[in-house]
Amino acid sequence: MPPRPPHSRPVRIQVVEDHDMVAEAICLALDRSPDLQVVGRAASLAAALAEAKRCEPDVVLMDRRLPDGDGIDAIADLLALLPDVRVLILAAEGSGSVAARVAETGGAGLILKASGLRELEDAVRRVAAGEVVFSQDFLGDVLERLTGRAPAPGANLTPREREALHLLAEGRNTAEISELLGVALNTGRNHVQRVLEKLGARSQLEAVAIARREGLLT
Repeated sequence: MPPRPPHSRPVRIQVVEDHDMVAEAICLALDRSPDLQVVGRAASLAAALAEAKRCEPDVVLMDRRLPDGDGIDAIADLLALLPDVRVLILAAEGSGSVAARVAETGGAGLILKASGLRELEDAVRRVAAGEVVFSQDFLGDVLERLTGRAPAPGANLTPREREALHLLAEGRNTAEISELLGVALNTGRNHVQRVLEKLGARSQLEAVAIARREGLLT
């Protein structure tokens, strides 16, 4: 992805962190820079999605471990809600496989809580500019997943499965997809299930988000 043009206004940031002291320190650190502005704060995935719609951030700084789930699992939901948002995962610890999962789900990067505040500020600026930010320790795994041996998500979809994917993107349910494709309900279910499997998606919503990111719905 090419870098975005420089922001003519401060980068708008939503902080999603359930520990008050950590969240407060992050917000204070980010807000002290004139080119960064915290516009929203949430302590759960559900609150993050509701708040993101209201405050429309450029970057969501999301803790991985939240009371109602894994922050990585919320990336697809955030992208479905705000397709241009950049999601930077904040984690206590990481690994190559976790970083690759962030990238595959559409995240813009992974930064560890052990990083300094200046490093955090820099990461936010970089992802806002269109870059991806991963530690050198994880970068090899990320690049292998994104540009290595594995085919791009959706590359092996059949024409029928592509039709089912487009109908999913229109908000159709499985019964409607089956009817519009002129197939039995079980066959329609199988088409949808194969779409999810080939895109590496856990839900229909995530499948549509991945397809949009990969340019499969143009």
